[in-house]
Amino acid sequence: MFFFLILLMLVSLGIQQRLRSKFKKYAQVGLQSGLTGAQIAGRMLADHGITDVRVESTTGSLTDHYNPATKTVNLSEGVYAERSAAAAAVAAHECGHAVQHATAYSMLAFRSAMVPALSAVSRFMPMLLLAGVLMLRFSIIPLGLGIVLFALTTLFSFVTLPVEFDASRRALAWMDQRGVVTVQEHAMAKDALWWAAMTYVVAAISSLATLLYYATIFMRRR
Repeated sequence: MFFFLILLMLVSLGIQQRLRSKFKKYAQVGLQSGLTGAQIAGRMLADHGITDVRVESTTGSLTDHYNPATKTVNLSEGVYAERSAAAAAVAAHECGHAVQHATAYSMLAFRSAMVPALSAVSRFMPMLLLAGVLMLRFSIIPLGLGIVLFALTTLFSFVTLPVEFDASRRALAWMDQRGVVTVQEHAMAKDALWWAAMTYVVAAISSLATLLYYATIFMRRR
């Protein structure tokens, strides 16, 4: 199991590098429509009748996200003002989350409901797991509690998958319907979003593998 975790870590690093390479490549492909990421986001929101969500610029690279609490589509500087296939893909994807929120998409609501609990758990879960392993000779309770808390993070990772895939599906369908990208640009956007989705897939599998690793240690001690 330990070597499998190492393999997953290497695969994750490879996918992340591939993702950066794809976005760098597609960021150099200018859109024939001449629309910026912010303009594409604005159009997609308007087309879905969403008027209470703001499109804002945020610092960093690949820091794009939708915040349901503040109802803001936050686009990184490389997406907000850029006119590229990569910017179109990211902007539309994040707006896909806004559409999910507006239409009460159940998996997004479930994931959002988990966030407060996970924020609290993440503060002390690593220490609890470490302490559980170190104290295993004396008591299995700390490790058992750590495993239960880690299971919540694993569940969150898997709940995230349909949310991300659905947002990409909505983004690609809208771009195809509205014609904001050419056929070639659409293919690039789809490819970029696919690699982005793979990072979530590997993260979920890695989380499950780690959970099973700790569970194996726990069961052997019992």
